[in-house]
Amino acid sequence: MAPFEQELSRRQFAAGVGGLALAAALGVPRLALAAEARRVRLSKSGPGTAGTLQDGIMAKFPELVKGLDIEWVDGDPGQLQVFILSGALDSGPFGALGLAEVAQKNVDLVMFGPRLNNHGSWIVRADSSYRHPADLKGKRIATQLPTSDTYRHARMAAALHKLDLQKDYQVIFGSSVANIALFNRGDVEAVIAIEPTSTRLIAQGHREIARVADQWQEATGDTAPLSLVTCAATRTWVEKNPETSRAIGKLALEINKRFVADPSVVRDPLIYRPMGFKDTDTAIIDRLVERLPRVYATEWNKAVFDGFDRQLEVALSLGIIEKKPQKRYIQEL
Repeated sequence: MAPFEQELSRRQFAAGVGGLALAAALGVPRLALAAEARRVRLSKSGPGTAGTLQDGIMAKFPELVKGLDIEWVDGDPGQLQVFILSGALDSGPFGALGLAEVAQKNVDLVMFGPRLNNHGSWIVRADSSYRHPADLKGKRIATQLPTSDTYRHARMAAALHKLDLQKDYQVIFGSSVANIALFNRGDVEAVIAIEPTSTRLIAQGHREIARVADQWQEATGDTAPLSLVTCAATRTWVEKNPETSRAIGKLALEINKRFVADPSVVRDPLIYRPMGFKDTDTAIIDRLVERLPRVYATEWNKAVFDGFDRQLEVALSLGIIEKKPQKRYIQEL
């Protein structure tokens, strides 16, 4: 892990613009500032994932973090889900399909702010003959863990095109970084990659033959962004901490809006280094400016909520989920 990433994983953001700098100048102990903020444990984005940009935005614009004292918790998607359920983590990323899946295990979650739109891409090597996901039937492909909403979405979008990820392909599950290693070694024919990894692969000359969000749109006619994951927590925690949950949701919204308003900010080392890029990766970073804005959700309203219901209805009809959540699962900001 790079020194900056180590610093970011330890960092706790205190309330107020320049709060830490002011504390240092006045000799105020950090704990005094922390006591004035709402303490919360949030999931830290893993290497090779789109959430690392959001971490970088917070480092560059600490004034966005108002009234929160954040402790970052590491883990893969499956671990983070367990952490939320056990109380070791207050909030983490869940989408509508993931929420419905854990609801079948009597886990009651609430979503209270936007995070990421779907950004899964089917990537094949530049010299391959594959032109469509259907061409890969029977082949080995790599994708995110089955506990991830990335995989749930990929499975749903494929099913809308008469493809079954569980039966038509030899699927290998792993983290974003592990999947790319498999792809680069030639152990798999394709990878359902996520940003910023997919942009890195495309910049290296590999080909994007499909986007999960496009597959969804083509099959359903729904042109709205396909929400992937949101800020979520257990209903018990949200009911006990309504203002904290709203503060987290507003923070996520403001981070995304800040980036989408000026995507060129990704050229700042504070942003691209946590994402795993070097100062010499200028060509890739230029592509990120073009490709990343679609990833970051900037709305939290009825249209978004209706989109969640649409996902659940389609997933239910395809057998991806067993039933829809019985309780209202959204908190407005």
